[in-house]
Amino acid sequence: MQEAPYPILSFDPHREAILEPGKLIHKEDVPEQCVICFFGEVIAWLVEHHGARVIAQSKTEMGLHPLYEMTYAGQRLAFFHPGIGAPLAVGLLEEMIARGCRKFIAAGGCGVLDREIVVGHLLLPVAAIRDEGTSYHYLPPSREVAADPRGVAALEVVLRRHGLDYLRTKTWTTDAIYRETPAQAAAYLEEGCLAVEMEAAAFMAVARFRGVPFGQVLYGGDAVIPGGWDGRKWEKREDIRRNLFWLAAEAVFEL
Repeated sequence: MQEAPYPILSFDPHREAILEPGKLIHKEDVPEQCVICFFGEVIAWLVEHHGARVIAQSKTEMGLHPLYEMTYAGQRLAFFHPGIGAPLAVGLLEEMIARGCRKFIAAGGCGVLDREIVVGHLLLPVAAIRDEGTSYHYLPPSREVAADPRGVAALEVVLRRHGLDYLRTKTWTTDAIYRETPAQAAAYLEEGCLAVEMEAAAFMAVARFRGVPFGQVLYGGDAVIPGGWDGRKWEKREDIRRNLFWLAAEAVFEL
């Protein structure tokens, strides 16, 4: 391990940690294709209307975190809610990989740094600014991490198939939603970030570290701009959120 002036920069490339997911979780009969769905109400709707069922459980002090399975286009599909924030999301992703899921597409919302991006416009991250802590334990320090080209390509195939407009973009991944300052928002927009969220950089890092294909699609939500925050009732768009799940499900079978 190389010593650095700050602990977060002291990356240790040793592959095996003291606590490995595979030491806690045994491989199970789970689908290889898995959607990471940030929308709790969509998951409840899939259980009620599409026969989704719980096939495994992760457990934290928050309670249980289910892995679900349903049939999609005649094939087995897994999905789970990753929680909010990079540490929890990556911990659950690690456990789903250990269980046997092998291909991942994440579907979520994001803040937008450009007010001209309307609520619901689709954003496809091709890189993420690493303004969070988790990714630094999976990859050496760098300003950003590139998205898995396989995930980007799979999503583009599906979005073009449906004739949907989308924007390829960098995204700003941060741990601190209440410290998104006007200067930061303006600077990251200038750098090419249209989106701000809390998990993408870490997802990209752990997927690369574990060697699993991963992609992420976001929809434009609240406006995080120097002139002031605007919620824009983004979390109320049930039709967009359901449709985004189906697009992610279609894309994961393109991997």
